[in-house]
Amino acid sequence: MGPDDAGAVVPPARGAAVSVAVVIPYFQRQPGILARALASVLAQQTDEPLDIIVVDDESPVPARTELSTLAPQQQARVRIVEQRNGGPAAARNKALDNVAPGTEYVAFIDSDDTWEPAHIANALRALRAGHDFYFADFYQLHQSVSAFERAGRIDPARHALLPGETQLHRYQADMQGQILGGNVIGTSTVVYRYGSFRSLRFREEFVYAGEDYLFWLDLARMTDRIAFSSAREVVYGPGVNIFAGSGWGTEKSLIRLHYEMKYKKAIARLYPLTVQQAEDNRRAVQQLRRSFVADVVHRVAHRKPFLAVLLKQLKVDAKSVLFFVPLAVGLVLQRKRTA
Repeated sequence: MGPDDAGAVVPPARGAAVSVAVVIPYFQRQPGILARALASVLAQQTDEPLDIIVVDDESPVPARTELSTLAPQQQARVRIVEQRNGGPAAARNKALDNVAPGTEYVAFIDSDDTWEPAHIANALRALRAGHDFYFADFYQLHQSVSAFERAGRIDPARHALLPGETQLHRYQADMQGQILGGNVIGTSTVVYRYGSFRSLRFREEFVYAGEDYLFWLDLARMTDRIAFSSAREVVYGPGVNIFAGSGWGTEKSLIRLHYEMKYKKAIARLYPLTVQQAEDNRRAVQQLRRSFVADVVHRVAHRKPFLAVLLKQLKVDAKSVLFFVPLAVGLVLQRKRTA
């Protein structure tokens, strides 16, 4: 089967009871990564049927190769959809388009992450208690302190426990402020009530930054019935990171800054912001603009290409280009003063 042959993928049989669809966008260069993620999904401590959908985003290591390492009965529980490379948002949307009719919940996991065995069981208890959107604490890559603890953005003690639970809480704060002020929602921890939000999709134009944040913001505008777990339910693992090695002056740095700017500009356009949120966003845009110009100046000085990204930036933030000369001069003068 070749790319875009999604029609050849067989969904669960008509009438089969499917409670949870598991969405896995897949693009990796090292073997064994997807197999590890799938093993953690297949090891979930739940009797609920899981419809596992892997979208092979033209991965250098094919998903079918990874699947071949699993036992036949495990392979039978996984569907593979293949598409031409479009990035994680497009891959997740392709999976959502292939969710079986009647599926009530969708869980996300990236192909280089792993779930703890109780993750889905915990999520389903919270969702079936009347919530629509669930997330959990997790360990970021190479960290031994959890994301909630490191960021200090969520104090579980300030959020009421669900009845009969010791680690599942009702989220009782401003979720938009949480996301914009320092998001700690890990994509691989999210499970949501797909049956109530079937048309919700990731914004594919945000290829390399912000597509997940925008999805959470859209979902939070549709419902305030949000729950979370203070348990560490996901471990982030090593795999393809589009911005790995994207330090100052590298080939990827301008692309990263471009998409971060695109995301920040979209925030002001798409969502009603408080006065403080609007001011914080404006300052972030200004800083990204200065960083973009500084990176271009660096590339000019080192005779590296930049024109293609500069033209793309013009469409997103004209001031980055129109004010290029005065910003560049200001940056050069500032460096001379501090030298």
